[in-house]
Amino acid sequence: MIKRAFLPFIWIAVFSYFFILMIKLTWQYIPLRNDVAFLQIKQTEVNEIPLYLFFFYLHVYSALFVLMAGFTQFSNYILEKKINIHRNIGKFYVFVVLFLSAPSGFFIGIFANGGFYSKISFVTLSILWFYFTFKGFTSIKNKSLKDHKAFMLRSFALTFSAVTLRFWKVVLVYLFHPSPMDLYQIIAWIGWIPNLLIIEYHLYNQSKK
Repeated sequence: MIKRAFLPFIWIAVFSYFFILMIKLTWQYIPLRNDVAFLQIKQTEVNEIPLYLFFFYLHVYSALFVLMAGFTQFSNYILEKKINIHRNIGKFYVFVVLFLSAPSGFFIGIFANGGFYSKISFVTLSILWFYFTFKGFTSIKNKSLKDHKAFMLRSFALTFSAVTLRFWKVVLVYLFHPSPMDLYQIIAWIGWIPNLLIIEYHLYNQSKK
């Protein structure tokens, strides 16, 4: 019972830690430059794809807002006591994912490092992210609370891939020292599929109760 009571605090601590890391990573791109951090190895795209830099920055910056907005939606206090806040933040989350984050993720995914398999992964991720978010939104509009919760959990599982992708990158580099291209091909898939499997397992267990 005590352990269960501490779970929300553990979740907040873990999320906060990785969210701060995300802020630090994003801060590298302020002010706007095209030759820093990750962009150093994307100079071909930066110089030859006119819209690449625009969509890259759109994706990077919007991801922070989506992460924070999505995280607040799991607060029981907000759900029970501040339902209007839940709805307004939810609308913001849906808007940013559908019109900013997912489309920009799709675009830059086409040019992902790691070759064909990495590109397939990131493009698939962006399509599923858009679909789950859209279904979550339309479900609540149709008064289907169960479907709304399920699809929004799936949506946030993919949102959280921004964190887990970087987590797995650190772990794999520390343990196995793979080549950069091999690393991209691996984290392209394990950055989001385990997240989705965990949610599906959770939803399956909930359906059995």
